[in-house]
Amino acid sequence: MKKHITLLTLLFSVSLLLAQTPKLTLNFTKPGVDVSPKLYGLMTEEINHSYDGGLYAELIRNRVFKDNSKAPDNWTALQQNGAKAKIELDTKNNINEALTTCLKLTVENSNGRAGIINEGYWGIPVKPKTTYKASFYAKAADEGTIPLTISIESNDGTITYATAPVTLTKGGWKKYTATLTTTADVKPTTQAHFVISTKQAGTYWFNLASLFPPTFNNRPNGNRSDIMQLMADMKPTFLRLPGGNYLEGDMFSTRFDWKKTLGSLDDRPGHRGCWNYRSSDGMGLLEYLEWCEDLKIEPLLAVFAGYVLKGDYVPAGPFLKPYVDEALEEIEYVSGDVTTKWGAQRAKDGHPKPFKLNYIEVGNEDGFDVSGSYDGRFAQFYDAIKAKYPKLQIISTVGGRDPLGQRVKITKRRPELFDEHYYRSAWEMEADATHYDDYDRKGPKIFVGEWATREGSPTPNMNAALGDAAWMTGMERNSDHVVMSCYAPLFVNVNPGAMQWSSDLIGYNAISSYGSPSYYAEVLFGNNIGNKTVAMSGENIPTQTRTPSKKDSIAGIIPKPIPALFYVATKDTKTGTLYIKIVNTTGTAQSINIDMQGIGKVSPEGILTTLKGSTPQDTNSITEPNKIIPVDQKISGISKSFTRLYDAYSINVIKVQLL
Repeated sequence: MKKHITLLTLLFSVSLLLAQTPKLTLNFTKPGVDVSPKLYGLMTEEINHSYDGGLYAELIRNRVFKDNSKAPDNWTALQQNGAKAKIELDTKNNINEALTTCLKLTVENSNGRAGIINEGYWGIPVKPKTTYKASFYAKAADEGTIPLTISIESNDGTITYATAPVTLTKGGWKKYTATLTTTADVKPTTQAHFVISTKQAGTYWFNLASLFPPTFNNRPNGNRSDIMQLMADMKPTFLRLPGGNYLEGDMFSTRFDWKKTLGSLDDRPGHRGCWNYRSSDGMGLLEYLEWCEDLKIEPLLAVFAGYVLKGDYVPAGPFLKPYVDEALEEIEYVSGDVTTKWGAQRAKDGHPKPFKLNYIEVGNEDGFDVSGSYDGRFAQFYDAIKAKYPKLQIISTVGGRDPLGQRVKITKRRPELFDEHYYRSAWEMEADATHYDDYDRKGPKIFVGEWATREGSPTPNMNAALGDAAWMTGMERNSDHVVMSCYAPLFVNVNPGAMQWSSDLIGYNAISSYGSPSYYAEVLFGNNIGNKTVAMSGENIPTQTRTPSKKDSIAGIIPKPIPALFYVATKDTKTGTLYIKIVNTTGTAQSINIDMQGIGKVSPEGILTTLKGSTPQDTNSITEPNKIIPVDQKISGISKSFTRLYDAYSINVIKVQLL
């Protein structure tokens, strides 16, 4: 009798355990939706030293001496072995309308070595066996020939990593170039600076001093190879450019004026950005487009729409027309052939072939425009663009269901897409992972143009990655309607003083870069996606409940539990590959049964890729760049119904072949 009771108890316990085991059912008999081929992309703007001191490979900071009108920031005078010298800004010796401020060096004697030093963006990166390209404009009061030395040196002056001679000749302003190459035994460091020096007394003037390391695809005026490769590994499909707040600027005079970013660097004056530092505009419109070309992706062009961040705006009507015309010209520069005015200008700038362009966004975050002028402004841009380019898809910055988009209704014209922006905690992302499930498919499609889980600094931690992954399952499940999305911000220079916005996807200093856990979540989702969703449902899904906030306690609110497990599945109808994504936000490993209904055969073997942390706060950093990275493992025992254990705090992708 006792044995019989024990056996019954055991059987009951096992059946209870099975009943509580999470189960995910994939129903292949139900029609899935088409997955947007452009679901995952990139969003960019100049913030956190994203370009200058970041992706844009220029190493000289304040190269045209305009960062501070009162002092030559980031430049100092070199005085060695008894030499006496001083530097100052000079606005009376301009080269052209763009290069109006130069650096004047006065060397009082010939006793030693004197010159100018640039500290770079938190150091000049020195790597072994590396060739750097230097250039600068210079002239001297002395009309004779004067030997100069260009060098990269340690900050304490004891090591010269690379050097090259340059001879200054008479005749006023001239451009000088040199190459500097480090030896194979050099140890990598950022504790270095750039020097132009002389041993001859006199007065010298300098402008547009530049130093470039090797760039991605060896493109002139190009981008850092390491950061470009990080983006390439995400397999993005588009780049939203040039922003963001950077598009609008604080004032009309500081907006992104694309025409002033074209052509030679000699003709680019730069402008004040909206994040408390100046932009060199080395990353001009063509450089954005070449960035797309290098990654084999499409541009999504945002055009200035007559509103700036300080609240000033131009209402619809004749005063807005010049900005509408400018947008049409910009579109022509991007996509027009060489027989058009602006297509010919692009060819003159070095790129005869037009760029493929399908999407135009009118403005940025116009929900902040309290005047309510956007509906009229959008209509004026819409009509003009459609009249000349009827096939372009036009995006409205408001009108969606995000908090900012709900402030303004779009009534005069129907955009093809609404741009929605979401910045949230991990809990908020997970609680709203079904956000797009009930969207009206008859309305405009959705572009999630900015989104992020903002936890962790300077880059997101594992908890943020879990929130991001939960949110992505919802976008992917609804990717017939959510046709594009991009995380923001994309970049952050992690040096002290460089960051204006925390929780950024990719971090770097002058010499190294790394992906955050959220970056690797994006890599997993972007690299493992089919062209058709698979209907998926869950049973016995574990839940989580957050700790009540002080505000909750005062109001007597008890937070409701939300799911702690998130999932989505897609298949590639051409290859038969099935991708199952499972996000376990709990602190315990979860044994999950996967049941596939309505299929023939499935391969018994597959690949499981896992991204996990020991704690939600675990993260990557410039010193520990690979603490949390995806790990692949071959798995077996896959069948139409199989059970497997998934780690705590993990994002998982099962890749298996349908036979």
